[in-house]
Amino acid sequence: MNPNLRDARLYGIIDLGYVEASNAVRAAEAMINGGVDLIQLRGKKQSVDELVDLAGKLHELTSRSSTPLIVNDHAEIARRVPVEGVHVGQDDDSIELARRKAGRAVVVGKSTHGLEQAHAAQREGADYIGFGPIFATPTKPDYEPIGLKEIKQAHFDINLPIFCIGGIKIDNLRDVVAAGARRVAIVSGLLKAPDIAKYARACKELLVESAIRNPHSAI
Repeated sequence: MNPNLRDARLYGIIDLGYVEASNAVRAAEAMINGGVDLIQLRGKKQSVDELVDLAGKLHELTSRSSTPLIVNDHAEIARRVPVEGVHVGQDDDSIELARRKAGRAVVVGKSTHGLEQAHAAQREGADYIGFGPIFATPTKPDYEPIGLKEIKQAHFDINLPIFCIGGIKIDNLRDVVAAGARRVAIVSGLLKAPDIAKYARACKELLVESAIRNPHSAI
């Protein structure tokens, strides 16, 4: 599976700080039913072996729906599980090293926290970037939110798919889209929703409607 990230709108992140590993597959299934375009597995406190085991279970599910599965931080997981991609942060491996650790062709995304880092990630060869945190979020407590003002400029400058992230929920999604976002990644909003599939569906519909209204907008 070769993910077409330019068609992707909604990125669901299964953060094991919000959901028990035993519930991760169920959460992923609900995300898929809700139309999420790609899923990331993020486990900051789990061992690589634990993440390998869970990634394998998740990939059995995601592959059936051709939903790309991305693993956070640990590119070596891609040698043991046929995930579609790896995501690295500013303090993690370089994109080049992540690709070497994966040992095969995978998508590599990078977190960025402003325009300067977004430009650097593009030069480094990222396949997509995360851009944020847009709003304050307990997922990234050490980062000041960058707000909405740079979203439009980032889309003008960067010739990569950009997923805005950080405190984005259905209640503020319209504001994020109005500021120029074309794609978003959502963490706690999805994982804490009473009905994950319904929540994802509502977010996806809003993003698709915006894309239809702005067919010639930036990448």
